[in-house]
Amino acid sequence: MTYLAKPKLRHPTLATNKVGYTRRDYEGKISTLCAGCGHDSISASIIEACWELDIEPHRVAKLSGIGCSSKTPDYFLGASHGFNTVHGRMPSVLTGANLANRDLLYLGVSGDGDSASIGLGQFAHAMRRGVRMAYIVENNGVYGLTKGQFSATADQGSKSKKGVVNTDSPRRAWSTPTARSTWWPWRCSSARATWAGASRATRRSWCRSSRARSAMEARPSST
Repeated sequence: MTYLAKPKLRHPTLATNKVGYTRRDYEGKISTLCAGCGHDSISASIIEACWELDIEPHRVAKLSGIGCSSKTPDYFLGASHGFNTVHGRMPSVLTGANLANRDLLYLGVSGDGDSASIGLGQFAHAMRRGVRMAYIVENNGVYGLTKGQFSATADQGSKSKKGVVNTDSPRRAWSTPTARSTWWPWRCSSARATWAGASRATRRSWCRSSRARSAMEARPSST
């Protein structure tokens, strides 16, 4: 991912949490994403949330797929376990890891391509099984890693950087005959009503540490 490591120097009076870690202990390498990318805001929120929740970094396993979003685990929780899987297959690998070791806290990081296209079935069945994890979908509606093609969640009428207009409707992943309302893409809170067995599903913005914290506190306790 990136070979850039952050300087080890730190202020001697940095505050520590209840388990003796400073906020810097939850950071990773220097991000190589585009300047101003919202993915970095999500990484910062995860760092802040884990520090506030007094989670020991070595108790976390972070797994991702392929894409800009799936690069981000290298930028937070550098002392945690990590595995970069193949495109769209992160939920299966995480499920297997969870079966092998129930003591770790699992964090799945995915994107709109990983979860709305090639990995859509994997995402749905992970919800159905109620796998104990915090599943993050970093949705920006574009395949940024491969230079700007529209993803399945791109808004209809949006333009690419070359001026091409998207004529397709965004994927409403959970629109089924049993839906009780018109669902916007990735309204996972509504998905729970359709995918029987999902222990808990919510739609949150992870760009704020308070929301990242509440989402991680609400991880389901089932398998």
